[in-house]
Amino acid sequence: MSRILALLAALALAAPAFAHEITAGDLQIIHPHIPQPPASAKAAGGFMAIVNNGTEADRLIGVESGIAAKSEVHESRVDANGVGTMTHIEALDLPPGETVSLEHGGYHIMFMGLMAPLTEGEMHKATLIFERAGRVEIEFQIDPPTGQGAMNHGAMGDAPMDHGAMHGATD
Repeated sequence: MSRILALLAALALAAPAFAHEITAGDLQIIHPHIPQPPASAKAAGGFMAIVNNGTEADRLIGVESGIAAKSEVHESRVDANGVGTMTHIEALDLPPGETVSLEHGGYHIMFMGLMAPLTEGEMHKATLIFERAGRVEIEFQIDPPTGQGAMNHGAMGDAPMDHGAMHGATD
């Protein structure tokens, strides 16, 4: 029995190193993170899950961060022909009682014009702006680089700020 308790205690202590969350009113923001882009990257994608535990809808309407010249909410899509696009969206709906995932190939935070390289293990402050919940301070954790097969936003190098049709079939 003591071995099980010791194992559970060790896991509980290790968990913050791998994931973190913030609760603001009815919203729970789970593991905001950025896969480490190459040191020369000019852009990076930010990901998380947002749970709306309330009875009323909310909307993510903006993001502010000191790590980039511009930070926006984006959506990546792939059409029936396999052509991928990425566009800025004005708001991301957060229905009551649901979880919205910001992940590769879908909704995400786009950091454009990175001010400095991002290093695995770092934490960087940002503010998510919600229609109902208001301004919520969070920290993005820099996670290990994205594995092979997924396009890393940092690989866009000196790409222009209008990302409308920059991506191929994967994000």
